[in-house]
Amino acid sequence: MALPRITARKKFSELSEQEILALAIAGEEDDARIYMSIANRLAENYPHSARVFMEMAEEELEHKQRLETLYRKKFGDIIPLIRKEDVAGFVRHSPQWLLPDFDIEKARRLALVMELETYRFYRRAAERAKDENVRELLQWLAEQEKHHESLAAKLELQHVDADARLEEQEAARRLFALQVVQPGLMGLMDGAVSSVAPIFAAALATQDSWQTFLVGAAMSVGSGISMGLAEAMSDDGELTGRGHPMIRGLASGIMTTLGGLGFTWPFLIADFWTAFKVAIVMVVIELILIAWIRYRFMDTPFSRAFVQIVVGGFIVLLVGLFIGGA
Repeated sequence: MALPRITARKKFSELSEQEILALAIAGEEDDARIYMSIANRLAENYPHSARVFMEMAEEELEHKQRLETLYRKKFGDIIPLIRKEDVAGFVRHSPQWLLPDFDIEKARRLALVMELETYRFYRRAAERAKDENVRELLQWLAEQEKHHESLAAKLELQHVDADARLEEQEAARRLFALQVVQPGLMGLMDGAVSSVAPIFAAALATQDSWQTFLVGAAMSVGSGISMGLAEAMSDDGELTGRGHPMIRGLASGIMTTLGGLGFTWPFLIADFWTAFKVAIVMVVIELILIAWIRYRFMDTPFSRAFVQIVVGGFIVLLVGLFIGGA
């Protein structure tokens, strides 16, 4: 019998000092393994950069050792496994080993975002720590992350152009894209793709513009409310600095609603078949736009984004047409 899948995540504000230390230990180990994996992938074409990432991995393992020493002194030898994915608010990065075109530019962007995210974590954790030794170590780790020599400077060799350097502000923008733009995009995708089948099924079943518009509007608004509530409850923003959950929930809900309304509004046209054709065109435009946004902001190859969104959307559309015409 399959075991139930546990998807609940704990808020950062609910973590105890013991859990924060355990989370930090696992995080340092994960970061070290990521840097070592990056070094291995870059070794052939960028040997100097690969050595830099190995040095970064060694630093993370040193931080892990300091954290483990303090943890054992305070709480004993048993360290629970608490990973970032168990806590609401952390960025979910695409595994770099799954990226076929991983290169030095992507490695630099990923490392800078990781450093910024880790700094924010240690800073917030230090503010919440009550034990003086725990607070001092977390503050020291935050300073280590904050004052790291910029990765762009470390990798300043012939294979790195000046205009390819990433500063902290750009890393912050990248983190913003992952934490804010991505949820909004997911809402738009959900509203666009999931609403196609029921709206066009209702269109062919009724062949009435106004009735189809009512179904589409109800579907879009309902999906927006659902996605908005899910986003608002997923992260309180304390750790990530993503802003008030209500604001993020509204943004996600609005984007989801707009995704469905994008091809619902044509059914305000009185002539049904004219409205139907315009709605088909709007579906095509919206799906291509979403594919381009994923390519532009989410580092998704355009061919893959096109297949996932446009082709997938057309399959959903055909399902709706088939059911509506049955």
